[in-house]
Amino acid sequence: MKYQVNSLENHWMPFTGNRDFKANPRLVVKTEGVYLWNHEGGRVLDASSSLFNVACGHARPEIAEAVSRQLQECDYSAPFQLGHPWSFELAQRVTRLTPDEINHIFFVNSGSEAIDTALKIAMAYHRANGDAQRLRFVSRERAYHGVNMGGVSLSGMVKNRETFPVVMPGVVHMRHTWLEENRYQWGQGDHGAHLAEDLQRAVDTYGGTTIAACFVEPIAGSTGCLVPPKGYLERLREICDENGILLVFDEVITGFGRLGAPFAAQAFGVTPDIMTLAKAITNGAQPMGAVAVKDEIYETVTEAQPENAIEFFHGYTYSGHPAACAAGIATMEIFEKEGLFERAARLAPYFEEKVMSLKGIDAIIDIRGYGLMAALDIKGDGAAMQKTLFHRGLHLKFTGQAGILAPPLTVEEAQIDEMIDILRATLTEAG
Repeated sequence: MKYQVNSLENHWMPFTGNRDFKANPRLVVKTEGVYLWNHEGGRVLDASSSLFNVACGHARPEIAEAVSRQLQECDYSAPFQLGHPWSFELAQRVTRLTPDEINHIFFVNSGSEAIDTALKIAMAYHRANGDAQRLRFVSRERAYHGVNMGGVSLSGMVKNRETFPVVMPGVVHMRHTWLEENRYQWGQGDHGAHLAEDLQRAVDTYGGTTIAACFVEPIAGSTGCLVPPKGYLERLREICDENGILLVFDEVITGFGRLGAPFAAQAFGVTPDIMTLAKAITNGAQPMGAVAVKDEIYETVTEAQPENAIEFFHGYTYSGHPAACAAGIATMEIFEKEGLFERAARLAPYFEEKVMSLKGIDAIIDIRGYGLMAALDIKGDGAAMQKTLFHRGLHLKFTGQAGILAPPLTVEEAQIDEMIDILRATLTEAG
């Protein structure tokens, strides 16, 4: 399939070198399964589930048909003071997957909106509890929490912050968890649990009663799959409990089976107070995000107001859009019917073996991973390598020097082999 675009000039593309792209475009015109097709007819393996969101594989007819039916039945319903049945159904299906204490879902349209919503929920909760002085937030270096201003304030990746200096005050950053001692170690490293004490240092410096929440990605995703050291998340949970701080897991990437469990909370056995979700919630077919909260948080915020009052002055025009909910319900059905979380867990050891087989290539300086997620740190320019790999039939998302492997949960062993073969040949040549 070939496709001709008359002009690329008018679209200002996100997170893209616009001049470079428009001089040598890489257009995707068809998707199916674990493959993309470019505008020149070439087939490309999708090794990163596009942006870690196409967990069930591309172009699922069940999702397309559900969205089509929904748009013909009820295309839109205002989410303020009105409702529609499908948002309630999707919320119920998502809470079947979340930890037992987390049973309330607030729908948004992206992971970025989920983060800003979680910030507001944390503030509303503490205010309802009589702790309105809790206005500080703790995050991490090398963190990525989306592109809205709250998320930018929490994030710890310099390129996402340096052009936007007007951010939220009162944000403290802990150190990231990548350590030299854990290089080429799959899973949770043996070194680094002490890094959780950075949260205790924030408590000791600013006072625990001034801190509203600690935001962490259970596995730092966009920065390159930084798996938490053994004991690290457990210690964060302890410090939060001791000081009345909410623990927020940003599960935008790790959620919905990526780690061989519904969420990282179950994979690591640590339950947060709030979870931010997005990406695979609709398999990428419709924009959607969500915030999942413990019952106690929902009940505290709602019961603090008079019975007929609005309890939480927040929301978006497209919160819980009917078409997005239809896509989400169909996606939840695929997860369950095809046992994709269990499939990911079974496939993880094979994936680990194949990815770790790249160790020893001179161009690679570290490999790490967990479940069906891995990162390769390479020498040189990651953006250039991403383009080279695309032209050789492999889509691999790079952030800086980190290439992030996160194939659809439907991937076959032979397709993993093909991904690794392309990587091996290309990186060996580059080394």
